[in-house]
Amino acid sequence: MNRSSIEIERRILRLLHGHKTRTQLTQIHAHFLCHNLHQSNQILSHFVSVCGTLNKMTYAVQIFKRSQNPNILLFNSMIKAHSLNGPFEESLNLFSVMKSRGICPDEYTFAPLLKACVSVCDVRVGQCVHGEVIRSGFKCFGSIRIGIVELYTKFDKMGDAMRTFEEMGHRDVIVWNLMIRGFCKRGDVDMGFHLFREMSERSIVTWNSLISCLAQSGRDSEALRLFHEMRDQGFELDEATIVSVLPVCARLGAVDVGEWSHAYAKSSGLYRNFVSVGNALVDFYSKCGILETAAKIFREIPRKNVISWNAMISGLAFNGRGDLGIELFEQMMMTDVSPNAATFVGVLTCCTHAGMVEKGRELFAAMTEQHNVEPNLEHYGCMVDVLGRSGCVRDAYDLIRSMSIKPNAALWGALLSACRTHGDVELAEHAVKELINLEPWNSGNYVLLSNIYAEEGKWDHVENVRVLMRERSIKKSPGQSAIR
Repeated sequence: MNRSSIEIERRILRLLHGHKTRTQLTQIHAHFLCHNLHQSNQILSHFVSVCGTLNKMTYAVQIFKRSQNPNILLFNSMIKAHSLNGPFEESLNLFSVMKSRGICPDEYTFAPLLKACVSVCDVRVGQCVHGEVIRSGFKCFGSIRIGIVELYTKFDKMGDAMRTFEEMGHRDVIVWNLMIRGFCKRGDVDMGFHLFREMSERSIVTWNSLISCLAQSGRDSEALRLFHEMRDQGFELDEATIVSVLPVCARLGAVDVGEWSHAYAKSSGLYRNFVSVGNALVDFYSKCGILETAAKIFREIPRKNVISWNAMISGLAFNGRGDLGIELFEQMMMTDVSPNAATFVGVLTCCTHAGMVEKGRELFAAMTEQHNVEPNLEHYGCMVDVLGRSGCVRDAYDLIRSMSIKPNAALWGALLSACRTHGDVELAEHAVKELINLEPWNSGNYVLLSNIYAEEGKWDHVENVRVLMRERSIKKSPGQSAIR
């Protein structure tokens, strides 16, 4: 290549680094075609990388296919572009093609390959790639080790992840976060916490991961303490922090911390820029019984999504304002936001609290007929509540019998509660027997059945229940009564 061609190539590369649009890419493409540089692997690899950044994979593939003699640089660029945008399998296919042509991988080949394995959810292929890394002598490169750790944490192979982690001389915050998230995901929160305390440097992602994990594991007090520690160390909260800590505040009744988080979200712009923050605030204030503030925030959310509507509808149901929840659902139907399964759980619960049986029937039917939402156990549970609380216990029983999915203990329990409230002893007896079949280990179910028989004066049946409990080695839990 002469001096003039080298200068043109440098200019094209500078243009590529300043790209913005597809039109500019086309112009740059035309430029290097005019200068007969269409087979320059240097230019093509940069061009493909830019296509990957812009998710212009069709263009990238066309360029690659016209290359007569692609080298490792161009293959790496294509493998990385596909690992970012898909089809992810193409990264693996290109690796096979590269090897079949006798092109040896380098230190830039494997990190995107491992990422592709994570994306296609294939740990077996990932393990094969790991083997290739070892055979090729590149296992010491940081980005590759991070890819290996990500692969194994994704598929809960924490022993393999830990071995790779311990081999790393320098561990940056990314790999620490992967390990913490991996242990937390499998439920080993204590190990995640241990790693957290071992870190010399933490990022906002580190704090958020552990706060979220503690909250999801029911360790709300620890999550809140960690939130305070994070604030004390001067970390700035982001969207994920607010969304993770507000449910904790609601469950603990920490209204002051929730209100502080609200003020922070407003002053920092998080409230204005992220609908998820507004949704979390609606949910928080609703669960704390501060409905006026929840409704005000809901009205202020500029681009409400289905979660926004669900949070407010469920919040009204939670606070016994089912009538307003149903009205809000009707308003939602006049927007372009379609209801989902959670919406119907909320609005059917509203029907329960408002005692609106016919509205409940109408909405339950509309789920499948108008909105293509298949009812699940939670929806059936809501309808059993709607019918049972209003005294339509036989209708509730018929609904359970018509289900295409097997009813669970919660459904029979809801029916039993309604039967006892409205005096349907025969159906209550049937519901308890179903509960015993589903939960033969639960002594409370036997006590309930014994009490039902006792109320009817069927003392021989009471004795039969006691015999059954002895045969099954069921012991009455402390605090429950039984007929002696």
